[in-house]
Amino acid sequence: MPTAAEIAKYLQGEVVGDGNAVLKNFAPADHAQSGDLTFAESEDYFARAEQSAATAIIADKRFSSSKKILIQVPNARVAFAKALALFFPEHKFPAGIHLAAIIASSAKIDPTAHIGPHCVIGERVQIGARSVLQGGNSVGDDSKIGDDANIFPNVTIYPRAEIGSRVRIHANSVIGADGFGYVLDGGIHRKVPQIGHVVIGDDVEIGAGVTIDRGALGATVIGKGTKIDNLVQIAHNVEIGEHCLLVAQVAIAGSSQLGNYVVLAGQVGISGHLKIGNQVIVAAQSGVMNDIPDGEKWFGYPAQPDKDTKRQIIAQRQLPELLKRVAELEKKLGIERKHGGTE
Repeated sequence: MPTAAEIAKYLQGEVVGDGNAVLKNFAPADHAQSGDLTFAESEDYFARAEQSAATAIIADKRFSSSKKILIQVPNARVAFAKALALFFPEHKFPAGIHLAAIIASSAKIDPTAHIGPHCVIGERVQIGARSVLQGGNSVGDDSKIGDDANIFPNVTIYPRAEIGSRVRIHANSVIGADGFGYVLDGGIHRKVPQIGHVVIGDDVEIGAGVTIDRGALGATVIGKGTKIDNLVQIAHNVEIGEHCLLVAQVAIAGSSQLGNYVVLAGQVGISGHLKIGNQVIVAAQSGVMNDIPDGEKWFGYPAQPDKDTKRQIIAQRQLPELLKRVAELEKKLGIERKHGGTE
């Protein structure tokens, strides 16, 4: 178990108090016990942490305490993430292939990889060093998975997918299913063959139940460092830039392009063939039907610049009072309403 000084060194921080104190666990302030480490990033959280049973607190350098050992860091939230990984390291999967896995003879699997039970790996598949298929995974022909990837149970990867290193794909996601492409022909919806593939960059994390369709022609692309929450739908030939955040239930229609560092909050919908610039933020439950330039914040349905939407919301809230005042003025002026009214 690490000491406060060892944790401070790991977090690139400084100890204020007993650096030799052994810290056994990491816990929120409300549940912390003696020997635990907790963290605080605001005045309120720090006050609660000081009153808790925790032995030490990770906090920004602006905080001081006469009651607790402090590990002072430049950014408590970043240090919190690093400390959790220290106290709760991920499960290590042993190298090897489970007897219940089915592996094509032409597949190339690094000897340090872990292939769990009931995985089916197709022809000419390549799986890199220390990558993990936890179980029940299907990897289609000619797919590539880089080093240190972690594919959670029941993820399905269609043929020709290219998945980078350190990618995490959570349970029940589907990578490379057919795009929703049809053309009306003689009264029927004729399927347009979807012959493209999916390319996922390094350090991408994909939540549970996500669907990323392969391109009709060419690739659907997810840029490196992008994080995708649960239940997101990404249609064919979408291109997502680097280090984007897509929150739960986002849906992006075909051939739209997102720049780098884009944030789409929960339940945002993006229409097809749009261009969303770098560092754009779209608020929750917005419907985007136009291109958005770099750096702008949009929300509403249909989405528009946030200042415009806020003005409209304020105006709508004033309508009942305005209608009442108009009715009173009309009554004073003797104007008879022929249609509608305020009552």
